[in-house]
Amino acid sequence: MENTKQIVFSGGGLRCFWQGGFMTVLDEEHPLRPERVTGVSGGALAGSAWLAGRERQLLETMCEVFETKGSNVDLFHDGDKGLTPHQSLYCEVVEKVLDAEAQEKVAAGPSFQILIAHPPERPSPILTGAAMTLAYEAELHIVGSPHFDWAEKVGLTARLIDANAAARDGKLAELVCGAAVIPPVFEPAEWDGTPVIDAGMADQAPMPDPDEGDTLVLLTRRYKSLPEVDGRRYVMPSEETPADKIDFTDGQKLRDTWAQGENDARRFLDPKGHA
Repeated sequence: MENTKQIVFSGGGLRCFWQGGFMTVLDEEHPLRPERVTGVSGGALAGSAWLAGRERQLLETMCEVFETKGSNVDLFHDGDKGLTPHQSLYCEVVEKVLDAEAQEKVAAGPSFQILIAHPPERPSPILTGAAMTLAYEAELHIVGSPHFDWAEKVGLTARLIDANAAARDGKLAELVCGAAVIPPVFEPAEWDGTPVIDAGMADQAPMPDPDEGDTLVLLTRRYKSLPEVDGRRYVMPSEETPADKIDFTDGQKLRDTWAQGENDARRFLDPKGHA
């Protein structure tokens, strides 16, 4: 573990709180000092919070927001950000946790890159984004790997963004929110004037650029097909996490997912002691 040069925070929406619990225990037992970190979708927020030392604040803030919601559907939602209140609530939490102080820490930390994706412009970002989502879901269940290419074959493009620079410019929260846009539920955001959507449809575990050295890949769901790459270690939840991807109604599920991450980290560090 001490030779880990890269950490990858996979996407997975609220399942990414498993990563928070996992990394908290790992930091207590074997603190990692990677040279490069990448994040995608919800993993962009998890990675940002870890680099800023805001993991527990993120958990508590998200749970507080959930206490105000009894349903994932709001008939009185004004629709300024997507079809449901999810996007507004998510961005509210992101902006609160990734404040100026947190962004300063991220800016001064190791190389941090966030994967974003761009849908084809026609017929519209919303419609084409929905098509990308269908391609992603099909490949996810048929191929069962965290690395995809079906959505890219039908027009999705993805690229890594320098999140350290975004943090220096005070735009990290904006970048993290844009990286988690799920069409057609969320309203497409923009980065540098171009529509962006959740890049987890392009790759759920994007490697850094450059991709060098031992790598720890933090997945948030179980996959049936993982590539075997020298120096790369995938870790994933021991079972399905209590938290669903975008269920914003039950804070206890987040706490349970966090606790599962803690337990899985202890098993990871001492497999014989947690058989």
